[in-house]
Amino acid sequence: MSFNIFSNLLCLAWFDFDCVKSMMMAVVRKVRTSIAMNLKDVSQMNNEEKNASISDHNQLTGVQLFSMTTSMVMTVYGFAAFAKQGPTALFFLFLAGILWFIPVTRSAGEMASVDGWSKGGIFTWGRHMLGERLGWSALFYQWIHITVGMCTMMYFIIGCLSITFNVPVINTNPLFKFIIMMVILWGLIFAQQRGTKITGKIAQWSFTIGVIIPVFLLLFLTITYLVKGNPMLIKINPHTILPSSWSGNVLVGFVPFILAFAGAEGSATHVKDLKKPSIYPKVMMALAICAIASDIIGTISIGATIPNAKIQLSTGIVYAYGALVQQFPWINVVFIERLIGLLLAIGIIGEISSWVVGPNAGMYEAAKEGYLPERFAKINPYGVETNVMILQGVIVSIMAALLTFGAGGDKSNLSFQTAMSLTVALYTLMYMLMFVTYLVLVFKHDDLHRTFRAAKSKVMRVIMGVLGLVLSAFGFVVTFFPPAAYSMQQKHTYLTLLLTAFIIVFFIPFIMYLFHGNWTLHHHDKSGKNLHHQVH
Repeated sequence: MSFNIFSNLLCLAWFDFDCVKSMMMAVVRKVRTSIAMNLKDVSQMNNEEKNASISDHNQLTGVQLFSMTTSMVMTVYGFAAFAKQGPTALFFLFLAGILWFIPVTRSAGEMASVDGWSKGGIFTWGRHMLGERLGWSALFYQWIHITVGMCTMMYFIIGCLSITFNVPVINTNPLFKFIIMMVILWGLIFAQQRGTKITGKIAQWSFTIGVIIPVFLLLFLTITYLVKGNPMLIKINPHTILPSSWSGNVLVGFVPFILAFAGAEGSATHVKDLKKPSIYPKVMMALAICAIASDIIGTISIGATIPNAKIQLSTGIVYAYGALVQQFPWINVVFIERLIGLLLAIGIIGEISSWVVGPNAGMYEAAKEGYLPERFAKINPYGVETNVMILQGVIVSIMAALLTFGAGGDKSNLSFQTAMSLTVALYTLMYMLMFVTYLVLVFKHDDLHRTFRAAKSKVMRVIMGVLGLVLSAFGFVVTFFPPAAYSMQQKHTYLTLLLTAFIIVFFIPFIMYLFHGNWTLHHHDKSGKNLHHQVH
């Protein structure tokens, strides 16, 4: 009996111990689960805070995006090149501005408003409509063209600064010119490392200082010049507006006008950063109106007041202000030229700043999909594509060296013209692909939901797409005709540089695509999920 009692007590004790043990284990599990959940919540909160911080550093207002986009398009340095064409410039402005630029802004606005297409710009649009290879090529041509275009912008900045500070050697000596170009380029790349919001502020101020003020001042001076009874140096009528001939050497004058209006779609990658993404089409429409109006003002102002032979491509606009100010004897002409040179330089610095971050955002999206090595799919704590920017900077530096030391940039306009033409040749390739993309969207995928359409009528949308495609192809072809005023040696240098660079660049995206599959294998997250996005 005592044994039974003892046994019962032992069993009871063991039972109690098991109960206590089970209860303790349950508590431990609950605590462990609670800690894990709390850690998960903290991690999630940290990620949310991190994403919120990145978003805050990159958030843009409509005004800031307008300034960025406008600074990419509305450039004062092109006025001299326009005026050099004489009254024919108005015909080219009509072709490029009305029949080409408006289709660009309207079609880009529509494609950016398609659900799921707010990231990546031309890369996203192209790969969905044309497939991976052509979508990637379109993005590459857009991205690489600006590596040349930045050189023309920096040439202009240096030309302006040489006038402002009265140091012509920086504009005539290739070595000095190259050094200053590197300071400008890498200084701006460094300045962009704290987010797109900074770029928006830079663009907003530089656009006001370097574009709005000079354009309105030019308009005021021109009106005053004509009101005082001074004669217009150009005659505007149907006979003078139309080209004297339709040869390639004459039609090459169309090149600067294409370049002047190019770039509007470059801001499409920042639609995701807008506080109200739905206003993007309105931004594009406002851009079209402002850009066309300013180019007409600038072209007529310089062409009507400055003898054609005295118009210089790289710095002509600065001296145009000086010539117009001479009508006011109490104003120091030299001071005005130096001031205008500084203002215009600030304006172009803002343009380069916008181009540094624009296409690079699309390249970052492509890098995440395995079109570039994995190192280019990384961002800094502020959400900036630092590695892609550095790659862009290296290529710009190489192009700057080739154009500055190889194209006679010390004594002529040849380097400026060659760089401008190469930019157009590369960029028009992208535009041809963009308009084909848009036409495929209109014809085959009109059912995709979008918040904006380029026109209410499908027929009008098709006409816009066809006009844009035809004029892009036209601009591409005439780019390869050397200007008639060039000597045989200059024509040879022009064509050699232009064709060599173009052929090399044309094949690069297709060669890179051969590595796409291999690069994609390395673009996996820790869960093993492939980051490569399949085209639907």
